[in-house]
Amino acid sequence: MNLRKGRDHARRLTGIVISAFIIFSVHGNAAAGGLFGPPQSVSNEEGGLRTGIGYGYHEDQYQNDTKHVIRQNQVYSELGYGAQKWEIYGRIGVSDLKILDAFRSTQASTTTSKNDFKDYWKPFGSLGGKGFYPFSKTFGIGAFMQGSYYFRDFTDDISGAHNGVGFANELKVNNLWDVNFGIGFQAMGPSDIKLYIGPYLYYSEAKLSPSANIPGLPFSAGDIRVHNQTYIGGFTGIDVPLAKGFHLNVEGQYSQRLSFGAAVTYSY
Repeated sequence: MNLRKGRDHARRLTGIVISAFIIFSVHGNAAAGGLFGPPQSVSNEEGGLRTGIGYGYHEDQYQNDTKHVIRQNQVYSELGYGAQKWEIYGRIGVSDLKILDAFRSTQASTTTSKNDFKDYWKPFGSLGGKGFYPFSKTFGIGAFMQGSYYFRDFTDDISGAHNGVGFANELKVNNLWDVNFGIGFQAMGPSDIKLYIGPYLYYSEAKLSPSANIPGLPFSAGDIRVHNQTYIGGFTGIDVPLAKGFHLNVEGQYSQRLSFGAAVTYSY
């Protein structure tokens, strides 16, 4: 009887997970870079520190009067403390930033030296926390919150001509930040492998400041606030124990666009 109930519970949980992923992945947009990780902490059961290094590729779409795709590569180190049912953590790292068509002219009278904005390796920091509730030894559910802030401005310069007269322009991206909240469903496989999936809510914002008002360019002079186009998405991942104390975490965050990353952690 208990076995039958356990199977029924597993089927219901699987249905909830699949439904949530489909609903949120169809309508959402990719979350900011950085893994959310499994709902259950990989810290030692009795509690303790863990450290790690990670890489994330992030792609999203921001909007104001116009829409622009952004891409980022992030490398970071991580320090966390927790037990099996909770954890808090912090990250510090560097990231590049590419904004597609940020300099593309909409007027034939204006030409530019390039179309895309690019800048490299600015520092950022993230803070997060999570809690986990086990239904059984195999299945459980957790919730997390994670936020990031970029400490330095991204900048890029272009040159061009309007009606045959040359110009130079600089675009600055500052106060870039994001916050994420999500729910994850977890299943424990053989050898303590953790599989997880779930939906999240997400908001990101930045301020764009062109140095000059050039006819035909997407952004006019002054401060322009942009934010992510949609606010919900889905994520899924796997955490695999390696040698004693080490774990490999691989995760994808997907909706209209795909973000993904991987991290190696060590629990003390």
